Amino acid sequence: MKYPNVWTPAGGCEGGPGSRSGRAGDLVGRAAEVADLRAALDGHRLVTVAGAAGVGKSRLAAAVAGPRAGGPWRAMVRVRWHDGVPVGPGALTARVVRALTAAAGDPPGPRNADATEAASAVSAGGLLLVLDDVDPVHTECAGLVQRLLMAVPALRVLVTARRALGLGDERVVRLAPLAVDCPAGAPGPSPAVELFLSRARGGPPLTDDDLPDVTRVCRLLEGVPLAIELAAGQLVEGTVCELATRLETDQCWLTGPGPLLRRHRSLRASLGAVHALCDETVRRVWHRAGVFAGPFTEAAAVQLCSGDGIEPHLVPSCLAVLSAAGVLQVIGEPGVVRPHRYRMTRAARDFGAERLSRAGESQEVLVRHAIHYRGVAAVAETLWNMGLQHQAAQIVLDEHDELMALAGRPQGRTDGSDESAYTTNALEAVLHLWFWWAAHERGAEGSRLLLGLLRHVRTDSPLVARGRWLAAWLITAQDPWTAQRLLDLAWPTAVMAGDDALLGRIAHVRGTLAWQRRDPEAATRAYRAAADTIPEGAAGGPRAAVSLAALSVVQAQSSPEAAVRTAHRALARPDNHDDAWAAALAQYALAHADHRAGRTGRALRRVHRTLARLDAEPGAAPQARTALLRLLDHIGRACGTSPEPAGVRRPFVPVPRAGAPAPSTAPEDSRQG
Repeated sequence: MKYPNVWTPAGGCEGGPGSRSGRAGDLVGRAAEVADLRAALDGHRLVTVAGAAGVGKSRLAAAVAGPRAGGPWRAMVRVRWHDGVPVGPGALTARVVRALTAAAGDPPGPRNADATEAASAVSAGGLLLVLDDVDPVHTECAGLVQRLLMAVPALRVLVTARRALGLGDERVVRLAPLAVDCPAGAPGPSPAVELFLSRARGGPPLTDDDLPDVTRVCRLLEGVPLAIELAAGQLVEGTVCELATRLETDQCWLTGPGPLLRRHRSLRASLGAVHALCDETVRRVWHRAGVFAGPFTEAAAVQLCSGDGIEPHLVPSCLAVLSAAGVLQVIGEPGVVRPHRYRMTRAARDFGAERLSRAGESQEVLVRHAIHYRGVAAVAETLWNMGLQHQAAQIVLDEHDELMALAGRPQGRTDGSDESAYTTNALEAVLHLWFWWAAHERGAEGSRLLLGLLRHVRTDSPLVARGRWLAAWLITAQDPWTAQRLLDLAWPTAVMAGDDALLGRIAHVRGTLAWQRRDPEAATRAYRAAADTIPEGAAGGPRAAVSLAALSVVQAQSSPEAAVRTAHRALARPDNHDDAWAAALAQYALAHADHRAGRTGRALRRVHRTLARLDAEPGAAPQARTALLRLLDHIGRACGTSPEPAGVRRPFVPVPRAGAPAPSTAPEDSRQG
């Protein structure tokens, strides 16, 4: 199916591309909002349409309160605060008086004419006063509206602004961006995609094959109609896929010809209009908070944004102002047990990053960001080592966007002469999260981040050996040659430093590599050395119980009784009691040994009990849970209780590979470590 590239001059969003006089045009995906606004005007004397810049507030108001819209009023007077009008005391009042006087057919009066008298002269039979785009005169507007409503009973007022007036009888209709995804089972494209298709111009007609890229563009633009219309006008210069790729790095470059209001001619100008109405402290908090890649807490913002002239106690109020202006979105409810979070829109982040770079503060703020989230990662690791593993995983999930952004933008030099404080803190954060990469089957992601950061760190840094060991552990299944090379580089540093924990963990990875090479003798020696070398309670990596569990599985192939004794040793270690992941792996090893020794019923009971304990703490050790489920499936098939279709033979991996997801296929006697 082809979608013709249609350009509707009257359809610009809130004065957007093609909108010459603020006419309503068509309202794509706004049927519910139109109904809500009509109902609000029927039942309330003061209604405010509030929302962020570019969501279509003026368009919605024009559609509902237009001359032919109908309603409980006989006359409608509209006053719009255009760009370029100087703001002074009483400026809005003077414009309202002139508009009301003209509507009454009277000659212009003196500049200080009373607004209530002018409104009373027009209000016979009902009057709707529309005050559009009043953000530059927000305070004066609130006072004027309050006086008019008290003095003129037949008056109704409709206001469009980024935030509500805050008056007692005010009914607020909040306008959100367009939905990017359709509800399940809904026919046709989503409202955001439909708007893009209707505004696309230039280039070949769009087809069904382009819809995924169109959806991607709309998602990157977060459903903001003005941004979507500006983006749709860029197809003259490239494809939708190229447009989406460019929008991933920056959005403020979007521009479009024609709109009457200057702030709607580009996304940068639209955000600049909001920026101009903020005081200097709020602006600087905006710039610095633009470093956050995802949702963030008030405490994180205070640490990142305070300093250099901004007192910590001022940051929360600045966040509230930015939320009211639509720059920040509030996630969660203020005052509840779980702290609410803020999230900055992508376009506002890009705008803030530009201003932060222009002020020369980018590097300093990025280092603060890295220091803060290195501390967050350290807290998560501490909770993991204390046995609060579900809470540790929850912290990583809550801060996932920031932690991934932290590790994904190294700031050091590539010649090895020096590394930045940002990169050092980022590498420490990734190392603190070893449990996330290993126990939560995120090995590919963790190794990619580690290898990217290690390129920007001096080779004599004490963090490099730990980074090489962890990267090697995470890629043993995918790239054993690189893993072996990384271990060879990390070993001398660990020996010179006398780091027994690191030496033991290097031995563990060597055991895994030997097991993959089908060398059980070498694997046994390496796993035993790891279990004997890793000190009790050593932080920064897996405990000795994990090495004992791996040793038990290796022994089970030739000596099930020795494997049972080794697994019991793993379970008996004092530091294993608070580690649900290590304990589950030890139970896996013991169940595997029981199964190899012919005690299948005992193995099944052990697996079910361990899975029940893991179910009581969801998310604590998904890697161990996966290994147990695979063992359960294997035992069931071996006993004939889980028949396979003819000709189909599922794999079984006898040793759970910590730090990497199990392969989808492997021979029955594969030796994965």
